[in-house]
Amino acid sequence: MADVTTAAIGFALLIFLMALGFHVAFVMFFLSVLGGVIYLGWPLVLEYGTQNWSSTNNFVLVAVPLFVLLGELLVRGGFTDRMYRSLSDWLSPMPGGLLHTNIGASAMFAAVSGSSVATAATIGTVALPTFEKRGYNQRLVLGSIAAGATLGILIPPSINMIIYGAMTNTSVGRLYAGGILPGLLLTALFMAVIVVACLWNPSLAGPQEPGSPLKDKLKRLVDLAPPVVVFVFVMGSIYAGWATPTESAALGIVIALGLCIGYGRLNIRMLHECFLSTLSITAMITLIAAAAFYLNFVLGVMGIPTLLTNYISSLGASPGQMILILTVFYLILGCFLDALAMVVGTIPIVFPIVIALGIDPVWFGIFLVLMAELALITPPVGMNLYVVQGIRKEGAMSDVIVGVLPFLVVMLSMVAMIWFYPQIVLWLPKQSMG
Repeated sequence: MADVTTAAIGFALLIFLMALGFHVAFVMFFLSVLGGVIYLGWPLVLEYGTQNWSSTNNFVLVAVPLFVLLGELLVRGGFTDRMYRSLSDWLSPMPGGLLHTNIGASAMFAAVSGSSVATAATIGTVALPTFEKRGYNQRLVLGSIAAGATLGILIPPSINMIIYGAMTNTSVGRLYAGGILPGLLLTALFMAVIVVACLWNPSLAGPQEPGSPLKDKLKRLVDLAPPVVVFVFVMGSIYAGWATPTESAALGIVIALGLCIGYGRLNIRMLHECFLSTLSITAMITLIAAAAFYLNFVLGVMGIPTLLTNYISSLGASPGQMILILTVFYLILGCFLDALAMVVGTIPIVFPIVIALGIDPVWFGIFLVLMAELALITPPVGMNLYVVQGIRKEGAMSDVIVGVLPFLVVMLSMVAMIWFYPQIVLWLPKQSMG
């Protein structure tokens, strides 16, 4: 059997190979095979086919392509453009003007998407042309888009929560319920940062945006209906216990297709583009998930989780000390790894330890998603930074990095808040699931 030193070397090799740029699925599969051959022989390696089938043949994982397709239909149906314009009518009078629309639109799109990268690409494409020649501070504009997009994996539905739930046997419905209040609170805190910054330095927001007549605002409220309707049906069916996350995702697609037909946007070309994008994203996620499940299986057979749990227990670390250590650990890891890679690569090692310390799995899932959010905007590998810069197509990358710094501080504050007040995460799951 393996010892603690061997486990530490294996984990360090995992992080090192990922940091070098090797595909995360390859790294996890390679280390699984290496550990299996060294300690248990080829029979464990030959078990891969059976494990791959049993782990990926999971009804919960069917929700991944469904939620991806749901987001694609809403984007290509043109609903996000209209949603952004309608939100700007109501949010632009606030100190910070259209900057609040970036956050509000990201939160609303996150409620039907499940992907931060998709949120960054969608809102960035709509928002950046809106800010041209308006006098807004460019760094704050870029930072608000990149940071706001991280809400895509915190506000349910969230693909990261589905993967976490499948890997840890945690209820995805409870995770979704646990993400609602932190997601709304983080949205409000992002807006508060913008308000404070623009009151302190009004030049950051440029000239005051002209307000639209109330009649026009009310008329354009109908443009908020499509994402709201989808969210209410999808999350409402889960919250009420009428549907599983997978079934609710299918329901969302039916509603989205109906909306596309109603708005005259549904055609063969549009569906073809939606399906191609969904297949590409789903294949990538499934490949990573399959490798992660196999790594989880190999580590379990080798006794690594039990070994590490006993070792941590012998050190006498409290839950608070462990969360502080993990916060620093994930902050450092987020500088080198993609958010999804960071989550699936560490769950097999970290999850048994936190459960042994009595930490609630739903609470830890939301904590892990928050740390993944930080990884999305932490240089030099933060994916949202590159997405926003790619849409911008000019200027220095440092503008985006500087722009997200105030929001990074807020997100760290959010991590502290859910630790000191865990009911922010756990209250709604207890109400909805008993």
